Amino acid sequence: MTQDLTVQTDPAEVGLDADRLQRLDRRLARWVDDGRLPGFLVTVARHGRLAHVGTYGHRHVEDGLPVTPDTRWRIYSMTKPVTSVAAMSLYEEGAFGLTDPISRWLPEFADTRVYVAGSDLKPVTEPLTEPIRVWHLLTHTSGLTYGFHRAHPVDAMYRAAGHEWGTPPGADAAEVCRQFASIPLVFQPGSEWNYGVSTDVLGRLVEVLAGKPLDEVFAERVFGPLGMHETSFGLRPDDDPALLARLYGAVPGRPGGPDTAMVPLDPMGAAALSKPAFLAGGSGLVSTAGDYLRFAEMLRAGGVGADGTRVLGSRTLAHMVRNHLPGDVDLETFGRPLFAETPLRGVGFGLGFSMVLDPARYGVVSSPGDYSWGGAASTSFHVDPVEDLTVTFYTQLLPSSTLPIRSYLRALTNQALL
Repeated sequence: MTQDLTVQTDPAEVGLDADRLQRLDRRLARWVDDGRLPGFLVTVARHGRLAHVGTYGHRHVEDGLPVTPDTRWRIYSMTKPVTSVAAMSLYEEGAFGLTDPISRWLPEFADTRVYVAGSDLKPVTEPLTEPIRVWHLLTHTSGLTYGFHRAHPVDAMYRAAGHEWGTPPGADAAEVCRQFASIPLVFQPGSEWNYGVSTDVLGRLVEVLAGKPLDEVFAERVFGPLGMHETSFGLRPDDDPALLARLYGAVPGRPGGPDTAMVPLDPMGAAALSKPAFLAGGSGLVSTAGDYLRFAEMLRAGGVGADGTRVLGSRTLAHMVRNHLPGDVDLETFGRPLFAETPLRGVGFGLGFSMVLDPARYGVVSSPGDYSWGGAASTSFHVDPVEDLTVTFYTQLLPSSTLPIRSYLRALTNQALL
């Protein structure tokens, strides 16, 4: 898979209808024309060959700067699969077992308490009956949460400690994890699924196991082998800040118009202009479409990069993209009914990815085993192993639940298959 988005194959050669692929671009472009999306870049690849690149709109609406192949995007939670892959590459070297308690390396989590009643100011807690294990971090069954959920008293405790859409200034991964460990869990580890800072803690575990900062681990185990030279924690000193897309937030629209509009979120967006103190395993990476496509294609190819370099064993990756929820149930059954970056019905969760278990229950034309994840600013990717298809999408609109982009991506790529 080339990193150069200008090198494309004839869609018909890989079983895609070029005219029908234009429907995808037109659907996405309507959101741009309505003022609900600043701009986008979408890629569709099949059998390891790039068949379609669609771009429209602006990376910076007010300055009239268009979306280009070298636009840099805040991929937020699309950092999580990278961290999971890096962790599992260590697993393949015998650095840990999936059922090992994380307190073996992060002792601050040995005495973490679990919320059972009360308020955020006066919580009633109990001791752990089951330690947080590495498997719990990878599957989001640890009991850790996010402050921005605003659905539980523990979420409020995160916000009070400075953890909502960021972390306390100057705190590194070691300090951030000490703070997480001091806040109660939402539930006993392994008893439920809840989207939270589990992958941030996993990133810190990776640092301890590897004996080096997370960005160096990524460079050594993922970015270097895959040739991902434009992906980093925030912009690097020699990067052109004009290439970084502006971050926007959705707000209520005007009467008679679309129900949402956009406003710039410059204070929040500015965090990506430089390398942060906290190298978060769950967010923080800035990337280009070409770079992340290399990562997604490595997943599709069973752990092998475009030049034949193996990042993960095929059996390891196959284990990661199967459903790990107990009893093979879906997220609606085992998860909490709150904001997440994937629908919950008909969807399972593995080691760093969600996957479609039942397309009919999911409610979107898709394949069983189609796996994916996305970011808070509405970026996403999915890999369809049945159709040997990889789709990636980039924009900068918070929150990711504003528009049903991910459902349309699946429906409109599947309808283009010959």
